[in-house]
Amino acid sequence: MSSSGTTGLALQVLPGGGPANTAVALARLGTPTRFLGRISGDVFGELFRRHLTSSGVDLSASVDAKEPSTLAVAALDPGGQAEYTFYADGTADWQWSPYELDLTRLGPVACLHTGSLALVREPGRTAVEAFVREAAGHVTISIDPNVRPSLATREDYPVSRWCEWADILKLSDDDLDFLLPGVPMERACDTWHAAGARLIVITRGAAGALVSLDGKRAPVRAPKVNVVDTVGAGDSFTAGLLHSLSARGLLGGRLDDLDLETAVEAAEFAARVAALTCSVAGANPPWAAAL
Repeated sequence: MSSSGTTGLALQVLPGGGPANTAVALARLGTPTRFLGRISGDVFGELFRRHLTSSGVDLSASVDAKEPSTLAVAALDPGGQAEYTFYADGTADWQWSPYELDLTRLGPVACLHTGSLALVREPGRTAVEAFVREAAGHVTISIDPNVRPSLATREDYPVSRWCEWADILKLSDDDLDFLLPGVPMERACDTWHAAGARLIVITRGAAGALVSLDGKRAPVRAPKVNVVDTVGAGDSFTAGLLHSLSARGLLGGRLDDLDLETAVEAAEFAARVAALTCSVAGANPPWAAAL
């Protein structure tokens, strides 16, 4: 309420977004991380750059974009769950062209993670998918659909096609309900294993997660935590999973040496990272010392 008696809306500006949150969390955990993104030169883009670089993320392969930043307004319910409204038309993130994405930009890495709106928003989705498909011949591919029904339809998420070249598919039970409504988790996993993905992890909030490796499955419990909000929790889970697999030297190929026990241990670590992210406001994943 202002001094003049008019009402207003107070907004807290926090940098984040899908794979960028994963990059921040990975870097904070100690995994060398490079972010490939189109970053605006506006005030939000500058905030974004400071956020990533202060967390240790390498931005040398990112593109300085002339378009404005995408804005996502998150309204939280009493349980900390976020409902998003996006301002994304004509913004920097989705304007990829083929000449901006080639394997020289990827550099010497073991794993490429992507997903969310980058794989579904035109005009860039075609360039991003072609880039990831080509990279699959050289590195481990990780995908998180991170569906956004307000911006894309079910047909915009061809998960089975992505699984032809993805090694790791991580998604939430909400994502699953949107993508394959009414389909049990186990049957969904078998569908996507048959399409090509070796490791599938479905997160279930306070109920933990399901790990499925080539059809062999095991549950993972979620740590108890006082939830402030859930923004960025799924992205942090992905970071914890990839960090753990990287620390064991399992990334860089087709996960040939991964067994179910190791995958479960990686998911248990990921659940701890996600729980700590839920305990603070915004997509603010923990540093390694907190674990």
